[in-house]
Amino acid sequence: MMATRTVASSIPKAFEQAQNSSANHQKNFIALHKIHIDAASKTETIPGGDATKLVGERAFEDCFIDMVNRVLVVKKGTTVADRVVKFVAGYIKFLNAKSTEGEVEGLDDDDDTTATRFTYRLLKHFLKGFQAKDKNVRYRVVCFVAEVISQLGELDEDMYNSLRAALLERVRDKESFIRVQAVAALAKICGSDDTAEPGGDEQTATEVLEDLLANDPSPDVRRAALLNIPVTVQTLPAVLARTRDVDTTVRRLVYASVLLAHAELPDDAMPGAAHPRALTIAQRELIVRNGLGDREPAVRAAAGKLVGAWVDAVSVGTKKGMILEDLLAFLGTFDLRESAVVEDALLSVFVTRVDVFDALEFDEEFWRGLTPEKAFLVRVFVDHCVSTKENAPLEKVLPVVTAHAFRIQEAYNSLLDSLAAADETGGDDEVTDEREFVLAELLRLALNLDYADEIGRRRLEQFVRHMISQEALPSGLVTRCLDVLRTLSASERDLIRVVVEVVHELRDANDDDEVINELINDDADTTIDGPMTAAPRAPRGPKPLGEMTAGERERADAMDVRCLDLCIGMLERVNGTFEENSTLEGILGELIVPAVKRKELVLREKGLVCLGLCCLIARRMALNSFQLFLSQVQTAPEVLKLRVLQVVFDVLMVHEGDFLANASVGGGRVIEFLLQVLGNEESDRVQALICTGFAKLMLSGMISDERVLTSLALIYLSPDTAENQELRQCLSYFFPAYSYSSPAHQRLMQKIFLPVFSQLSVGYRELDEDQEMVSPAQVCAMFVDWTDPQKAIETQVQTPDQMVHVDMAVSILRALFNKDIPRTDKKALCQALTKLYLPPETDDDDKVRTLKLLVHNLRTRRPPRDASAVAALAKFDDALSRRFEKQLEDFNEAEYRQLESLQELFGFLDDIMPLDEDEEEVEAPVSKKRGARKRRSVSVKTDVTSTADEGARTPSRGKSGKARSKRRRTSQTDDDEADDTVEGSPPSEVPTRSMPRRAATKKVDMTPIRLEGDDEDEEEQDDYGESDDDEDEEDEESTPVPRSKRHVPARTAEKSAKMKSKVLQRTGGTEQDDDDDNEDDGASEPADSIMDSDSGGEEDNEVDGMLG
Repeated sequence: MMATRTVASSIPKAFEQAQNSSANHQKNFIALHKIHIDAASKTETIPGGDATKLVGERAFEDCFIDMVNRVLVVKKGTTVADRVVKFVAGYIKFLNAKSTEGEVEGLDDDDDTTATRFTYRLLKHFLKGFQAKDKNVRYRVVCFVAEVISQLGELDEDMYNSLRAALLERVRDKESFIRVQAVAALAKICGSDDTAEPGGDEQTATEVLEDLLANDPSPDVRRAALLNIPVTVQTLPAVLARTRDVDTTVRRLVYASVLLAHAELPDDAMPGAAHPRALTIAQRELIVRNGLGDREPAVRAAAGKLVGAWVDAVSVGTKKGMILEDLLAFLGTFDLRESAVVEDALLSVFVTRVDVFDALEFDEEFWRGLTPEKAFLVRVFVDHCVSTKENAPLEKVLPVVTAHAFRIQEAYNSLLDSLAAADETGGDDEVTDEREFVLAELLRLALNLDYADEIGRRRLEQFVRHMISQEALPSGLVTRCLDVLRTLSASERDLIRVVVEVVHELRDANDDDEVINELINDDADTTIDGPMTAAPRAPRGPKPLGEMTAGERERADAMDVRCLDLCIGMLERVNGTFEENSTLEGILGELIVPAVKRKELVLREKGLVCLGLCCLIARRMALNSFQLFLSQVQTAPEVLKLRVLQVVFDVLMVHEGDFLANASVGGGRVIEFLLQVLGNEESDRVQALICTGFAKLMLSGMISDERVLTSLALIYLSPDTAENQELRQCLSYFFPAYSYSSPAHQRLMQKIFLPVFSQLSVGYRELDEDQEMVSPAQVCAMFVDWTDPQKAIETQVQTPDQMVHVDMAVSILRALFNKDIPRTDKKALCQALTKLYLPPETDDDDKVRTLKLLVHNLRTRRPPRDASAVAALAKFDDALSRRFEKQLEDFNEAEYRQLESLQELFGFLDDIMPLDEDEEEVEAPVSKKRGARKRRSVSVKTDVTSTADEGARTPSRGKSGKARSKRRRTSQTDDDEADDTVEGSPPSEVPTRSMPRRAATKKVDMTPIRLEGDDEDEEEQDDYGESDDDEDEEDEESTPVPRSKRHVPARTAEKSAKMKSKVLQRTGGTEQDDDDDNEDDGASEPADSIMDSDSGGEEDNEVDGMLG
């Protein structure tokens, strides 16, 4: 009894002191342990047996558990409770340590001890709380287990399995703060979790942590999993994947905690899986690319610190600690020739490790026997000094021009030797690649030299000119040589003259040795003192192709490719106009135009690129040649199509006034043509390129076409582009940037919302089983966010349009009157109303009254039948009444009818017939999903190129009460249907058209698009051969969206034919003879380009006419 009273009084005092401060924990461990030992000595013998009853030990455990229970109900964040958790875990560690030392009892480790009995009972008590309904209790017991489990030694199998099963259940708890503690506890048993023990498909603890690290929605849980998961070769990919986490803190911890800890290991420690020497080249590049390219400065700083630590971590051997050798070893861990992030990593080292930057010295010994690492290091060092204007170190390292010219010549001769050896004996390509890389770095270094030394400058210019005239020069070095020539040339005309001369000499059929000697020895032709405007000498030219042998033709084609590469590099560095450089005219007629006419893909591609670059600096040539580029878009292979589309969009952006201005004759036709190409295209890369081009034109304000914006929205949210990450990434940036940049852009987004929503909702209902797509509610949320005036950029010249969401609410409410809208769509639209921004003040009372009248009549005449939609509509009505209380203070519909500004609205409302009580809303049809067959969603398209308001508009009554004539939709059959269709409402499902099969797809209109120049303004614009009615019909063309990439089954095609017939019957029209068109299309395969048919003379005349 005495011992029991001592326990009951001493344990609460120890807990009271422990909760106040952590400083007295050690003192209370000793006192509590003494009480525990005294209590354990109090036993009773059971009568009639040899067993002993541990009376004192049981009393101690009961009192201790009672103190713990008082903490379990305390909520998260209470400091005193957290100290108690630390105290309990510390006492268990202290007790087990004393037991291991044998100071408590003289028993073996395998025997039952006071410490093990106390620990097991406490764990069993904690496990009971894992199923508690109170989240605070669950949180505290998991906290206790997470702290205690690391202090335990070996556990028996039953306790281990029970503890593991309980933790696996708690890591799926609905409360994130409980999952955080469960993850910390589970990570501590990963080392003892045998992968062979779990039966069946059960995951191991490590696999569970990997899953939580990748998929848990809470950043705190992912952070806990990242910090606690053991980093091994198996778990390293999951850890590195968090460098792209959406949470900034998680991304920063990958670099600052996980990877940095492995990089700063002591020298005698065994490097782990995350040590920079243990990482693969791809993993190191991934870390550098994601870290230094992160949008958050904190993440970039952590990544820079990690890269700086790698310099010391990767160095090995006797030269460890030498700055230059450490940097060379650091660069040796990357692939310098293929990687694009090594320069960023080295620049980061120069910034974060100032000691490394200041200690670098490049003596004469360094320049002997240059390796790729040395050449790369000195070139980046010079670039960094130039960009940061560090003149003192730059003067020490920058070589003399003459000496550098000799180094370039030596590197070039070594490269030629390697190429010759490789041709003769099949030498090592690795050596050739290294020497080519060294020469490229020396040429890049030459761009920053001081060319006050005229002798050195002339020698370097002479030798670089000699290099580009050699067939043996690798194509990758051509652009480097042209950069040097551009720096050495006095003007662009001088650069053009030199390159044109080299092109003529390469194509000349005379003795090459004589030409080379002339290039080397003729100083007058290679200096700035020579004639700058003189046209190059006329070459005798190569033989005609018909007179050449097969070997001569092959060599001539190779020379043409090299010459075209030179022309491309030269034209990319020219900023003047074509007319200012008359020398280019000879190259255009002798090289570029013949290359465009060639059937070989490589020659034609480079010829078209050259022609496109010429068009960028020649307005008249662009006007004459644009149709040639468009003709190549439809039938060219994917590789050529990509280059031609790049040319097309570049020309459109450079010559905006001639192609896209309002006064332009063919501007609309060009956009329509590109939209048709986008709709018929199957290649992901081509789709992404066209969308990127349109996005640039829209962002720059060069075009503001609703058709383009609608097509981009549909293709962005289409399930068929889910795997096209390039397209999705481009448009995911475009839409917020476009919307927030201008109030006019938000107005345009608001205008296309309903047509996009209606088509996407139909497509969502007809998804195949293996397709994914955003729901209609998510579509609404996106457009609400994009049109939010609070997020629009405010400048001195523009202010946000506060009424955008008000007008959006009006259009949504008008659409909700349409009884043909499915219930799910009405629910999504009603819920979108509650997210709209209503300005605190407005002077437009008519819009406020319009909103109130629409809401009032919708709730009374055609209320939604869905409970959540009714609640959302009521919530919006209440918010509207509170926000505009003054304007709606005397709300009276009869008085509003007298207002002239609301006559059109009341005409619209009077046409609405209330629904009968037994009349049900339209239910969304359930599509028959087939797993084996896939077809394109028929809803992701637009029915007209105009806005949705025109697509679903009803006749409204004017002042006289008569219905004004409106253009009827093709799906309407009579006046009744027209009356039921509400302005701004999405089109119903029935009138929508099924997408036709690929075989029956209408060919892209290839009618020549005539583009008039300034000097041709007198000509009539009717040369297209179309009337105004034809143009109106073209406006009704469907906005193209990407076609399905799979063949449509026969059943789907038959269904599409039935749907088309049904639509024709509704419109009263007749079906056109599409079969004849299809037969004509299938009669002959399309040629690769307009130059591929047999009529060579006609083609040449056509190309010459376009270019003339």
